[in-house]
Amino acid sequence: MLIHPQIDPIALQLGPLAIHWYGLTYLAAFGLFILLGRARLKHEPFASVRAPRPWEGKDVEDILFLGVMGVVLGGRIGYCLFYKPAYYLSHPLEIFAVWEGGMSFHGGMLGVLVAMVWYARSRQRPWLQVMDFVAPCVPTGLAAGRVGNFINGELWGRVADPSLPWAMVFRGAGDLPRHPSQVYQFLLEGLLLFVLLWWYARKPHATGQVGGAFLFGYGLFRFTAEFFREPDAHLGLLSLGMSMGQWLCVPMILGGAALWVWAGRRS
Repeated sequence: MLIHPQIDPIALQLGPLAIHWYGLTYLAAFGLFILLGRARLKHEPFASVRAPRPWEGKDVEDILFLGVMGVVLGGRIGYCLFYKPAYYLSHPLEIFAVWEGGMSFHGGMLGVLVAMVWYARSRQRPWLQVMDFVAPCVPTGLAAGRVGNFINGELWGRVADPSLPWAMVFRGAGDLPRHPSQVYQFLLEGLLLFVLLWWYARKPHATGQVGGAFLFGYGLFRFTAEFFREPDAHLGLLSLGMSMGQWLCVPMILGGAALWVWAGRRS
């Protein structure tokens, strides 16, 4: 049975300036997006798009900026709506207290979708083509975020069999060994999804199928990982013994599969 290491959340202290590990994982996610986005410019169909709207490095930077805005706004609003709607309805000003924590991936994803709609219209590009461009560049950022969760010792897993070699005791979660669900999510929706999606996106596909594959793949891997992740304390397990995270993944899986099939038939 392992003990979660007591890792100082502050990576570097420079006088009054504190640099947190979690912030560094976000910087790593942004840097990886830039690198992978520039590599995507060499893939089809983006390498073949000519004037007046060729894909170039500035597009990667603009998409990242808008994506970050979508993640922050959508993630916060999604958390308030999906996880604590009654509380924030009674305390509306606390919606803006982002420093107290509370972000939803599914809300952030919706925020990114809206941001990409705005980008596609402003650049007069097909929205599904934009989503196909972005999708393979996202999983490494998700993996970086899970590293931050593990360092902070948060979002731990459900109680595990003590005989499990990698069962871990997390400070603040009691004395029982638990699944290191952050590691599971890092491996599934981070590394594995990236490898599969990057390989899939290198081949020519109908417009929209890469984005559909991302929705389906992330939804499936997150749904699986949720079986080992401790549900939110104020929600617990919902209908059919599923967590809120799993219920939010259901429309992603169905929507991703439907988009993939529709895009193929449309092509």
